[in-house]
Amino acid sequence: MTQPSRRKIISPLQRGWIKVRLMQETQRLYIYNELSQVRGLIQILMKHRNGEQWSKEERELLLRDLRALSHLSPYLVLILMPGGILVLPLLAWWIDRRSKGRKNKDR
Repeated sequence: MTQPSRRKIISPLQRGWIKVRLMQETQRLYIYNELSQVRGLIQILMKHRNGEQWSKEERELLLRDLRALSHLSPYLVLILMPGGILVLPLLAWWIDRRSKGRKNKDR
């Protein structure tokens, strides 16, 4: 006699939780990548405050870094709001849904 295969039955709530965790991981990686692009921002900003001039390359780096930070503004606003951290999973779902729509339109 062979034993029947054992399949783990996942409830709809567990499936939903798995999707939320995957979306959170996707957004965590996105935030990490954006923040890793702006590592030298403070040094460049302090250079101007200390009376030194920015070179052309430093101005380009500054613009690139500020643009990268502007993509994170929805996250930063939510994190700074009281209780805003509880809304992050909803924001992650909404942004993920929007990016999937854009990918489908490109095809």
